[in-house]
Amino acid sequence: FVTKLDSLFSISSEQIEGASSDISGLIGQYAHGNEPSHHTTYMYAFAGQQWKTASLVREICKTMYTDKNDGLCGNEDCGQMSAWYVLSSMGIYPVNPAAGAYVFGSPVFDKAEIGLPEGKTFSIVAENNSAENIYIQSAELNGKPYTKSFITHKDILAGGTLKLVMGNQPNTAFGAAPEDRPKSMVY
Repeated sequence: FVTKLDSLFSISSEQIEGASSDISGLIGQYAHGNEPSHHTTYMYAFAGQQWKTASLVREICKTMYTDKNDGLCGNEDCGQMSAWYVLSSMGIYPVNPAAGAYVFGSPVFDKAEIGLPEGKTFSIVAENNSAENIYIQSAELNGKPYTKSFITHKDILAGGTLKLVMGNQPNTAFGAAPEDRPKSMVY
């Protein structure tokens, strides 16, 4: 599975004659400008290699989104291009929204807060975050060690703080254990 993902992102981006003219945002043959593929960068976490997700997500946030009139690398269909950026820049993304889990990527912001009902707040804090420190080294949820490479919607709704400690080298052990990987199930 990982070999196939690696190939998708590393194969030539050259398009064949007759390819659709709206294919954009290419990394290899991955087309970020085509919204149905937005979950693909996060699939590495399902295979225990969250750090590869972090690297790709940060690259996309940095290179495929700008504050210019044409600042999106694709066609903004119903807000999906923007939604991907908002969630990914916070460090999370709902690969399968029906499952109730958000997979970790690489937060762009040092702190993001989600306002919740009843005056609750869920905060995501990226400690040591920078353009170079894109990899999650460790995590804490409400002050307790957290080894999973995802968080559930239920955890977010409870309020609290997710702290992600960032570094400039991959921590290949983070989220690698089978029990710490997201699953294709309802949480």
